[in-house]
Amino acid sequence: MPVHNVEVARAFEEIADLLELQGANPFRVRAYRNAALAVGNRAIDLAAAVRRGRALPKIPGVGADLAGKIADIARTGTTPLLERLRAKAPAGVSALLRVPGLGPRRVQVLARRLGIDSVAALERAAAAGELRGLPGFGAKSEAALLEAAREQLPKERRFARAVALPQAEALLRELRQARGVQAAEAAGSLRRGRDTVGDIDLLAAAGDSRDAMQRFVRHPGVQRVLAEGETKASVLLKSGMQADLRVVPPGSWGAALVYFTGSKAHNIALRRLAQAQGLKINEYGVYRGARRIAGETEESVYAALGLAPVPPERREEGGELAPARQRRARPLGGTSSTGTGL
Repeated sequence: MPVHNVEVARAFEEIADLLELQGANPFRVRAYRNAALAVGNRAIDLAAAVRRGRALPKIPGVGADLAGKIADIARTGTTPLLERLRAKAPAGVSALLRVPGLGPRRVQVLARRLGIDSVAALERAAAAGELRGLPGFGAKSEAALLEAAREQLPKERRFARAVALPQAEALLRELRQARGVQAAEAAGSLRRGRDTVGDIDLLAAAGDSRDAMQRFVRHPGVQRVLAEGETKASVLLKSGMQADLRVVPPGSWGAALVYFTGSKAHNIALRRLAQAQGLKINEYGVYRGARRIAGETEESVYAALGLAPVPPERREEGGELAPARQRRARPLGGTSSTGTGL
């Protein structure tokens, strides 16, 4: 894939960040930051010019040494200095520097005070509320970093379905024995049948969530509790995977399964379809005004939108709703064809 100015600028920014982490001369760090800004603002595609064998134009703040690095990055996507700096940096630091809201100084604080050296470690610490007491951090920045880390984690590490499924089933067996639990299933990419998953999403239906929550966080496979509330909990398993549990009222079971199983694209498509019909859909049900008209089963949710049930493994891109719209949905109140009725 061809490199463009933006990639060259990013490489210079990463060099500056890694140099700052290593305590390099501030003037050297600033030189790379200025070069990143100068390259990023150029109207001419410098990398394309290099690939065509043309000489680079004069760029303020970019001398022969930096011009040589631009040529390296244009041809290979990197430069020897960047590779040396990456090799010297602790594992995971480069990924941390790509998290929005984190710069070298904040990364240094996180490493010194909490030993955070990866995005996964950042996510665990933020979920446990450990960041807000650090200098320069607060509850608001902690929440923002938690969200940013979770967005990056699936790109950083995924687990094979064969690894995740047995762990999910062990947790589900425990949840199904909890007092008040009427149903418990895996959701997310695991239920959609994806080959790899970022974490384990579990859903349970119960009028009283207390026993389910206790069994979940105290399961023998849990290494650490990341967050725990009345109806939501997140844990780190001994395998290194994260597992999240959400408990909903039985009347919302089907709506929650639809919401937490579907990909983002599938859920957006459902929401737009509901809005076009004057309805609202969320994890608790389908609503016409303030009145809930569906939600107990997945079939009832799709039927309320004029759709036949969509199998979990097809809830990916949003385009799967077109053929479902062409088939008549079954009447409300029947047993769910996806096996999710209580």
